[in-house]
Amino acid sequence: MTSSAADLSTSTAEAASPATGASGRYEPTWESLSTHTVPAWYDDAKLGVILHWGLYSVPGWAPQVANIQDLLREEGPVGMLRSNPYAEWYRNTMQLDGSPTQRHHHETYGDAPYDDFITAFDEGSLDADLDGLAGVCQDAGARYVVFTTKHHEGFTLWPSQQRHPVKGAYRAQRDIVGDLTAAVRGRGMKMGLYYSGGYDWPWNDAVIAKAADTSLATPADPAYNAYATAHIRELVDRYAPSVLWNDVCWPAGGDLAALFAHYYNTVDDGVINDRWLQPSGPRNRVSDAVATGIGDLLQATWQHLPDHWKSLTFPAAHHFDFNTPEYSTFDEIREKKWESTRGVGHSFGANRNERPQDIVTTTELVRMLCDVVSKNGNLLIGAGPGPDGRIPDEQVAPLRGLGEWMSVNGEAIYGTRPWTVPSTTTTEGTEVRFTRHGEDDGTVYALLVDAPGRRTFSLRDVDAAGVTGLRLLGLDEPIEWTIVDGALQVTLPDRLPVAAAHALELTGSPRSAAAC
Repeated sequence: MTSSAADLSTSTAEAASPATGASGRYEPTWESLSTHTVPAWYDDAKLGVILHWGLYSVPGWAPQVANIQDLLREEGPVGMLRSNPYAEWYRNTMQLDGSPTQRHHHETYGDAPYDDFITAFDEGSLDADLDGLAGVCQDAGARYVVFTTKHHEGFTLWPSQQRHPVKGAYRAQRDIVGDLTAAVRGRGMKMGLYYSGGYDWPWNDAVIAKAADTSLATPADPAYNAYATAHIRELVDRYAPSVLWNDVCWPAGGDLAALFAHYYNTVDDGVINDRWLQPSGPRNRVSDAVATGIGDLLQATWQHLPDHWKSLTFPAAHHFDFNTPEYSTFDEIREKKWESTRGVGHSFGANRNERPQDIVTTTELVRMLCDVVSKNGNLLIGAGPGPDGRIPDEQVAPLRGLGEWMSVNGEAIYGTRPWTVPSTTTTEGTEVRFTRHGEDDGTVYALLVDAPGRRTFSLRDVDAAGVTGLRLLGLDEPIEWTIVDGALQVTLPDRLPVAAAHALELTGSPRSAAAC
């Protein structure tokens, strides 16, 4: 079923909405919002899929890169922006003189403007199978979906009542947000909505070519804050998203605390990400000149900066429920809930130019998930549908493989919490990640995220005295184990099932040797 952009009835949203309540529990103050805690569903879910779908899905193209973090570290912001592997940045990159995307656009579309993609997008999306799209996410083992309602290009995928001051009714014909929300919830998953509050390129004709432009591209017009705020209120009131996922930052002005309070009071199980930082003061020629100078200095000294500065992370807002590092992870257990965000390839949006080696494998996805969860994170994996709503088979394959692994080993992931330590190695060098169920350690899972080199090994950092049982998830036959000099020694069966990672369940009262 499709919905016309002119149809502003709430029937689709009402059918798709979870239980909500306008309890008024939260006041529009940062102090009141600080009392909000992460709901159990989000902490338990562990795995989500973020879908980038927009006008950029029509060309579906970005340059090939070996590694996005290496590109940023080695070439700095200017090189990263010129060779941007994010296909969803097509509108910006096609305007950078000499960029691969600009050359591709001229060779493929001539001088056609970006908005010429609207017709093809509407034609493709009107009959798109959104239940099938939701099914891809469910088959991956995801417990929630995050969907791009408006990316940096400014084109909305729901029938907003807000008219864009430059583009007018700049929106899809179909209420894609409403129809996909119904499909996702119909399959038992939570629905989250992404919104680009930081950028709306047509608003101020922004083109981001260097580091300074990233801070200047957010519209400084107070009317933009009012426009974006009205958009978020529409999305909250109409679709009640369980995740409110803003990108880049939030425009200066307005009352962000009041917006958050409205969201929490409307959606009982809602969570907010960290990318809502607002500029600290008004923009003027002096501040713009300072930002430009700092940006030029940053580019000039990029090679000499510490590596931890050269990453896709975002400064956090005054209030948030979880952090969102991009294409990166942590080495230790984080006290604050976080979400590792990355695409199946080097792009979040559909990129038909990606090679097989650019797509993450099932093995890499599984091991990434084990690592992230062991450190108190969720994994939000990105996929990009084409204009017809179909995700390419080469992107679906690793997602399906992840889901198959989760169908066997999900109890070691879903609903778990970090153990005392996140990781160790076996005595023969296999990498191990830990998760647990229950308080006071309870059941502990040792996730072997390398292929074991030997059948018999001991687990480092595990005090075996409290272990009363051990089994390998997905295997019916018992596992041989014993305690040797206080260490847990395990002997795997001759025929070990083929898997990206193997999960050992330790029952009783396993303890970390470091805590003893």
